[in-house]
Amino acid sequence: MKNLPLAILIVVMTLLSAAIIGKGVIEFGHVNYWYRHGFFLLVFLSFFPRLTLLLSSIPFGGLWWWLGFIFVPRYLIAILATINYGFTNPVLVTIAWVFALAGESTEKYVVQRRVFRARTNYGRRSDETIDVDSRSLD
Repeated sequence: MKNLPLAILIVVMTLLSAAIIGKGVIEFGHVNYWYRHGFFLLVFLSFFPRLTLLLSSIPFGGLWWWLGFIFVPRYLIAILATINYGFTNPVLVTIAWVFALAGESTEKYVVQRRVFRARTNYGRRSDETIDVDSRSLD
């Protein structure tokens, strides 16, 4: 039951891309990933998405690209992979979506926990006063 929302999201994304392909709204690429890029780009896109997007040969620009780059870079990578390599490398596209869904949620969870700990100073608020008995210090 814990993974039910993830499964629903994957089914919805699959149906949405099938509808987009059927209507011909977006023309999906017919270029093989391995002709243009290599294994190391996959590794760097997985672990350092913003840095890799900024420094690699992946085309960029536009308002939606920059919003994706700033807020959800793994989703941006998965969308670009779907558009460019949807027909030729469906396994890589699926792996990109798994990394996007798992990586973004994990990253946001870890950052949220660290910010919460920093704000509460590991369980103690900074505005709290600690009463110290002066006789115990002697």
